[in-house]
Amino acid sequence: MITRLCASLLLATLPALAFAERDLDDFRSEVAKNEWRLSKSDKLHEIKVYVKNEEGKNIRSFRVEATLDAPIEVVARVQSDIDNYTRWYFATLEAKLLKKLSDREYIFYMVHDAPIGMPDRDVVLKATIEPMTAKKPYVVIKMVSVPDFIPAHPPYVRMTAENYVVRFTPQGKDKTLLESEGFIDPGGVSPSWAINYIQGKGPYANMMGMQRMVGLPLYRDAKSPLPYTFIE
Repeated sequence: MITRLCASLLLATLPALAFAERDLDDFRSEVAKNEWRLSKSDKLHEIKVYVKNEEGKNIRSFRVEATLDAPIEVVARVQSDIDNYTRWYFATLEAKLLKKLSDREYIFYMVHDAPIGMPDRDVVLKATIEPMTAKKPYVVIKMVSVPDFIPAHPPYVRMTAENYVVRFTPQGKDKTLLESEGFIDPGGVSPSWAINYIQGKGPYANMMGMQRMVGLPLYRDAKSPLPYTFIE
């Protein structure tokens, strides 16, 4: 009976081992190429996700492109509504605004649900908005981690980086192209497979969440002024 049990466990493990080996081969290929590779293409929702291993790093960078069915003002409302990030931002347990520095800068806080076996992470980010102008027909938002802005909150592990750049470009009257590129460093002891898994899955989940949010009356029917300057 013990022999049969061991054999069953081995057979159950083989697919996982094969997958791990394929993933390792893929990882080695990426390191060698050091170029963007298409990770996911969802034609139905118009989302593409790319990953890349930077030179000398074991952590992938990500890039995502999505066409949203909403004008740029609606997208900006979703992006600036920090309190509702838990409704769409990947694996986010808590989100809150810490300080509004100006009409183009703010600092906010998030707690992320980490993969099983790892402590949850928290992160403090500073957002800087470069508004759309007549000569620059898109909005740029730069997110940079500021881990020392507030004291650590054990048992959370403070993330070293969740740095990325977002660009909104109008595509006619009722569509917006959202492009984002960046990387994360969760700090603490973090296996590279877990980080790469998050950076592969997170951007796609965020775009699906954003697609859902821009369709809500809360943002589509809003009449109040935007809280920050996205368009000059």
